[in-house]
Amino acid sequence: MKKEKTSLLRNGAVQSLLASLLCILIGLVVGYVALLVINPAGAGEAILTIIKNFMTYSKSTAQLKYLGSTLVKTAPLLMCSLSVLFAYKAGLFNIGAAGQYVAGVGASLYCALAWGMPWYVCLLAAIVAGALLGAVSGLLKAYCNVNEVISCIMLNWISLYLVNMLLSTVKEEASPYTLTLSSTNPGAIMPSLGLGALFSKNQYVTVAIPLAILVAVVVWVILEKTKLGYELRATGCNKFAAKYCGMKEKENLILTMAISGALASMGAALLYLTGFEQWQCTQSAVPAMGFNGIAAAFLGGLNPLGSILSSYFIQHITNGGAYVDKTMYSAQISDFISALIIYLCGFVLFFKVTLNGYLDRRDEKRKRAEQTAQEGGDAE
Repeated sequence: MKKEKTSLLRNGAVQSLLASLLCILIGLVVGYVALLVINPAGAGEAILTIIKNFMTYSKSTAQLKYLGSTLVKTAPLLMCSLSVLFAYKAGLFNIGAAGQYVAGVGASLYCALAWGMPWYVCLLAAIVAGALLGAVSGLLKAYCNVNEVISCIMLNWISLYLVNMLLSTVKEEASPYTLTLSSTNPGAIMPSLGLGALFSKNQYVTVAIPLAILVAVVVWVILEKTKLGYELRATGCNKFAAKYCGMKEKENLILTMAISGALASMGAALLYLTGFEQWQCTQSAVPAMGFNGIAAAFLGGLNPLGSILSSYFIQHITNGGAYVDKTMYSAQISDFISALIIYLCGFVLFFKVTLNGYLDRRDEKRKRAEQTAQEGGDAE
């Protein structure tokens, strides 16, 4: 029985899960302490409100409706996390997911509002735009040895201002926001296929949610079960060794960044083609969704399936912050707790090393005890 427990604890997936849960627990405890310092009177209620999110409502209909809203925001976050982890698995750090997300917003909304395209064409346009933007970083990395972090950061801002200018042509006259899909082009809204009815007729719950989960499964299959995934990971580990083995290392780098960009931009389309949000053409900061994807990827143990749970959790507590008593605390307290959890994710490797060291010492003690008992039995 002991051997089974030891082998289970040595499993990488189990260790990642335990590390993530530990990060979440410590983050919530530290967040609670911060709430106590700010205003001890409502600290307990505030932390519970953040954790409960939509469960703060007493009626089940309201709970289901706002659960649906949380899931709507989870879908793009999941796609951004897949974008980050896909590149990371191939040895690249895609900090440009935010810019690729913006490119997806621009392509999908312009196709929908300016050209009146149906939702699936708008979705494909977003994927292509993000793939092209990601491929630019891949090309610079492959042929000019430009660090992908630097090129991605530059492209983030270029994408933001280009999209602002592009979507200014399809914005409302009296506001900086783009036209609504429902009034301009209802055919660009992703179909619900009855999913909205499951969440108290929440009109924003569409096929975007199951589609994001399906993509996560596909990414896992590609990375873990295919020749392409093996080659991409091998190139990321050592591009010179990959080249020696006959792999096309330059093409693999470009393909990795293109796929990564396509995933992030697809996430943008999965949100904006529901009509849940409008783009603000005067926006001066890159949306946080792309950067939150980094957090979701690492909290999920850099596993596509784990990212599904981590993306939901981060969005859950983020939405929960909106229900905190504003007279006592800022709504950004949930962002603070998320940031703590993200920071603690940096110690996941330390946790694994510490756990493995403890298991090694325990196994050694057990072997010594068994050896001593055997020697005593032989002496008798």
